[in-house]
Amino acid sequence: MSQPRLLHTYADELSDLVTPIKPTPVYQPQLQVINHELWDALGLPKAWHDNDAFMGLLFNRDSILTQHSVAQKYGGHQFGQWNPQLGDGRGVLLTEVEALDGSRHDLHLKGAGPTPYSRHADGRAVLRSTIREYLASEALHHLNIPTSRALCLISSNEPVYRETLEKAALMIRTAPSHLRFGHFEYFYHDREAGSDPQVAPDKLDRLMQYALTEHFPEALQTDNPHLTMFTSIVKNTATLIAKWQVYGFNHGVMNTDNMSIHGITFDYGPYAFFDDFEPHYICNKSDHQGRYRFSQQPSIGLWDLNALAQAFRPFASIEDITSVLDQYESTLVTHYHELMIKRFGLTEVTDTALEMMALFMRLLQSAQAVEANQTPDEDTSVQVATGAGRDYHNNFRQLCGHADWAEMAQLRDHHLDIELFDQWLAAYQAEAEAQAVAFSTMQANMTQTNPHTVLRNHHAQAVIAAAEEGDYSLFHAYLSALSDPFNEASKIDQFAAAPLATDKGIALSCSS
Repeated sequence: MSQPRLLHTYADELSDLVTPIKPTPVYQPQLQVINHELWDALGLPKAWHDNDAFMGLLFNRDSILTQHSVAQKYGGHQFGQWNPQLGDGRGVLLTEVEALDGSRHDLHLKGAGPTPYSRHADGRAVLRSTIREYLASEALHHLNIPTSRALCLISSNEPVYRETLEKAALMIRTAPSHLRFGHFEYFYHDREAGSDPQVAPDKLDRLMQYALTEHFPEALQTDNPHLTMFTSIVKNTATLIAKWQVYGFNHGVMNTDNMSIHGITFDYGPYAFFDDFEPHYICNKSDHQGRYRFSQQPSIGLWDLNALAQAFRPFASIEDITSVLDQYESTLVTHYHELMIKRFGLTEVTDTALEMMALFMRLLQSAQAVEANQTPDEDTSVQVATGAGRDYHNNFRQLCGHADWAEMAQLRDHHLDIELFDQWLAAYQAEAEAQAVAFSTMQANMTQTNPHTVLRNHHAQAVIAAAEEGDYSLFHAYLSALSDPFNEASKIDQFAAAPLATDKGIALSCSS
């Protein structure tokens, strides 16, 4: 049996920036879910699917997965406040694997037990949060939103206490690396303050050089590699957040220790796709000031990049760094407009196309739409109670599957603001004609950009409740729908329908 090519570049080259640590065995672990597509792409042996064999690899101190395992040290701005006392408090970087296509991926065990950075916590993750991260990372991946990914989920019978008694779970997630904004911030701030005699001035230099060599090698060919790397981080972050905004995803905790230098969605906590189009939606019930509400994400992304920029000051002028940061807004807006126009099946971002888009967003924010089996003069209190209306995702999907403009015009019967609907539809048809996009082509384009199924918190809660009773059938059914969100043949009405009013807008805490 051939073994995968495992590397340990971070642990080896930056050994004084990490703490060697082994995963702590968990009670009655079970390899519950395997991401077979990802597993095979990484070239991992199928023999590892055996539960006993895999647990031996995870909890044997000298196995090929754990012999170089480490916990990473970093800091971060949490809700705007600098905190240097952070690090892998429940995660262990096991190894790096070279995939069949030559790309490299971290294998990171989340919920691995206490580390020196656990701050007296148990270092465990719970089944609830582990399932949520698994579902979300795969959902975003299949929406073409960059993200870390879930390789496997391990359940257990080990009790842990959060708000209530729960069961511990573990997950191996993959990412190009686990380097966060907070890594660079930590070694920069300690270098400047000189507060930690163990933090030598060259540690930031070596971290930068590692990131350049291992993850931004193309930057080494430029006049200022550090500035080129920072430019890539800024642009990738802007592009990522544009995609969040296009698909209605609220991360919930955009602390700088949760921001990846690779521009991927990272460290899932109290996230949500909003249901109704609510620009100021807050999915984190611990976010009392609304710092990380949906509408704030673009500006918070820039705030975080400004915090990261401090670490680049020894390597580039303030003028050059500011010039790079100035590219953020235009990159985000341009990408957002391009993706949104694609959601209407069009190909060009024009002033009239953006005006048409703005009308549609106004329509989503107008009075609730009417259920298909109701008429506009019926009691609107019933319409609100059923949860019909401004559902962001279904209103976009309802633009698909029509034979012609006349058929699409029948959607007007589902809206109370008929005048606004007619104004939008006329602008839409005029823009399609101006761009010379055939109706059939427009329809085909839209089915590839407007998902029939997105992750809804009420469905995730149902999946978790079933899994906590040992039933993973609902998990697999939901995951299957989320993994093929544009194919009408994979649509499951149970998961694609808009939620009832009582199931909308579920907010979650940071507890995990």
